[in-house]
Formats: sequence, structure tokens, C-alpha cells
Amino acid sequence: MLRTFRPGQRCEVWIASVTGERELVFTSNDVLLEAPNWTLDGRSLVLNGDGALWRVDLGSRTLSQVPLTGIPDLNNDHVLAPDGNNIFLSANDGHIYRAALSGGRATRLTEDDGSFHFLHGVSPDGKELAYVGIESGDFTQPGRLMTIPSDGGASSRVDVGGGHCDGPEYSPDGQWLYLNTESFTSRPGHAQLARVRVDGSGFERLLESATVDWFPHLSPDGELASYIRFPGGTEGHPADLPVDVVLVSTGDWTAPLHAWPLFGGQGTLNVNSWSPDSTRFAYVAYPVS
Repeated sequence: MLRTFRPGQRCEVWIASVTGERELVFTSNDVLLEAPNWTLDGRSLVLNGDGALWRVDLGSRTLSQVPLTGIPDLNNDHVLAPDGNNIFLSANDGHIYRAALSGGRATRLTEDDGSFHFLHGVSPDGKELAYVGIESGDFTQPGRLMTIPSDGGASSRVDVGGGHCDGPEYSPDGQWLYLNTESFTSRPGHAQLARVRVDGSGFERLLESATVDWFPHLSPDGELASYIRFPGGTEGHPADLPVDVVLVSTGDWTAPLHAWPLFGGQGTLNVNSWSPDSTRFAYVAYPVS
């Protein structure tokens, strides 16, 4: 089911600077936009909304739809290919697709293997995708960290314990997958940030906190990371909560450099939204008047 606005709600697309400033770049109470990606040329943000793909031009501050065919309604799991010309997309049928960023017909990459596939990462060389697999689309079951060739084919599991995981994303050097996981606790929810080498070794917790932490995104230079912080006790990553978007150095995840409070959650920061020059990143807030 497509997400819709609450009465009096709007979406606000913001750009945060690594120096702590932020700028509102687009507002809509018509299309509920989610999960920005930053294009490789630095000129646009790509987001989903109403089941479609959209582009916000940062020069003109205008919104236009990317004309895609051959794909069901989209969700908020999408990542740009390293070539800057293509995009990988998750759709509400549980499959992953590839399409040109300029639009056109999409190609399905995943097979009918009994699982839903939620894309989150593409390797720096563009050859592999990381996704969360949920068996039979049963959301009472934990998500599993999976990888698949970017042209399709057989999937492989990366073991990160028995807890639910989400948001797997490759480090800029391609050596690690960064994610959030519930494998460090027996309590419901309480996702924490972690990483694991792509070969499945070296699984480690990055930060021990009383909050519920999701979706770590590394800057292209690998020096910084953003993530979203939910209140303690939150199960999953729901919409419409008071949350914080947090900036840290990858050398010390325990000491936030900046934090931006907002009303949001789901859709705010689901995928990597860093600018190509590693100086800014985008996120979405959903205030209610």
C-alpha cells in the first residue's frame, strides 16, 4: 500500500552540511517524497513518491517524474549505479529492478525464490548488490543480509546473526557492508549499527546506545557517516516520530559531530543521500501543521 500524508502534513527535503548548517530545498503537500539519492553530477536529488520515481533539480528547485515502464509501484529502497546513469530499484512486488536514470523500461533482476528483496547497496565496482531478504514477505520473520550479482543470478547470504537486519550498504573501498541489526539484543527492536566484511568475517558493533539506530550511510570519501536515531524502544523504523539525523566521523561513531531533530522516520534517510563531494547529504522531514 502506498504511503499517504496525514491531515495537515507535508514533506520537506533538506540538505545538511558537514559544518552543521541545513537548507530547505523543496516542500510538497501533494507528493509524499522519500529517501533521497544524490546524482553523480551533483545537480539533482532522486526520490520516490506515490509509487513513482522523481527528480528534484537543485538549481531550479523543481520536481519532475522519471518516466519508468515495466515496473510496479516503487518503495523507498533505491540506489544509484556507480556509473551515474542507471538506478537500482525495489518495487512493491518484492523484486529488484534496474533502469536508466533518464527513464525507460526497467529490467527485473531477482528471481521468484520465495523471498521479498529490499535493495540497499551497490558495490563500488557496480558488480554486486546488497539487499535484505524476507522469506515469503512475512514481516514477522527477520530480514537476512543477502548479496546478488548486479545483472541478476544466484543470491548469497552473509551471516550477521539471528536478529533482524536492514540497510546493508558497501563501504567506498568495497571491503565492508554497513548495516543496522537486532542481533546484539534479545529485546524486541533496539536496532544498533554494525559492519561486516563482504566475505562474512569481522562482524562488529559500531555503537552501543540506548536509542534505536538505523541506516548508516558513509560519505563517498569514507570519512563521515549519517544515520537516523529513533527513540529507545522503537520497533522497526516507523513513520511520524520525533527522530534525529546524526552525523559522525567513521573514526568515532560514539561522538556525534552534529544532530538535526525532526518529525519523520520512515522515508527520512533510508538510502545513501551523500553529495559526490562528501560535504553535504539530504534527508526528508514530515512535519504536521
